[in-house]
Amino acid sequence: MCWELVTINKDELNHVGAAIYRKPTSNECYEQREKNEPPLCKDDDDPNAAWYVPLQACLHKVPVNKVERGAKWPEVWPKRLQKAPYWLNNSQVGIYGKPASKDFVEDTERWKNTMDELSNIGVTWSNVRNAMDMRAVYGGFAAALRELPIWVFNVVNIDAPDTLPIIYERGLFGIYHDWCESFSTYPRTYDLLHADKLFSKIKERCKIVPVIAEVDRIMRPGGTLIVRDESSTISEVESLLKSLHWEIIYSKEQESLLCAKKGTWRPKSVASS
Repeated sequence: MCWELVTINKDELNHVGAAIYRKPTSNECYEQREKNEPPLCKDDDDPNAAWYVPLQACLHKVPVNKVERGAKWPEVWPKRLQKAPYWLNNSQVGIYGKPASKDFVEDTERWKNTMDELSNIGVTWSNVRNAMDMRAVYGGFAAALRELPIWVFNVVNIDAPDTLPIIYERGLFGIYHDWCESFSTYPRTYDLLHADKLFSKIKERCKIVPVIAEVDRIMRPGGTLIVRDESSTISEVESLLKSLHWEIIYSKEQESLLCAKKGTWRPKSVASS
């Protein structure tokens, strides 16, 4: 596979060996191999496909074109957090319909005052250790919280444009997920969940009720849910949260914003199926 052995040694104290390998930075070695094993992937094979894609025993070529993503390192942290990736250009259309690089900048600006906004509606940041942006898009929400000692997990929905590479390029954490399915959280639960126009889009494919139950499951008692959505969806989510005995901290349908806090309530009995 053309990986280079950088170093190999053995710890003198516990005698455990360790080897470090480095993946090649060009395709020269692949092209000079006597045996094409494992073979190179076909040109039409998408190296970024990662959701319900069967594993294949083939190698993808290393990006070498300067304008191609992955051909060079991103900006040094924290500059990379606020700067659009070099491979985003104005010929590409962004999530919000504008040229991709401009879309990125506007999304970053949109979330700049997030910390103050949420503080004003009842979020106590000292109680938040980890958060999840359930519909992250470009990762602007997480970028706005950089000054806080918080771990933010960004979720890119599988039925939306693939923006996870942009999130990674910014130096943030992220994953693909379909919210019409359960979310694997073991062993982690969350102090804050943020859902921007998520539930109205979910309704096009599945029911909201099991998704809200999933939110209740992965949220710690005392945790906060922030919902930004259409007024009708805000009302529906609020009713479901009240049925689970959540405390509604802030709800303004005109502002399309809801803030709710999970309590410690649990049903005393479970109905038999």
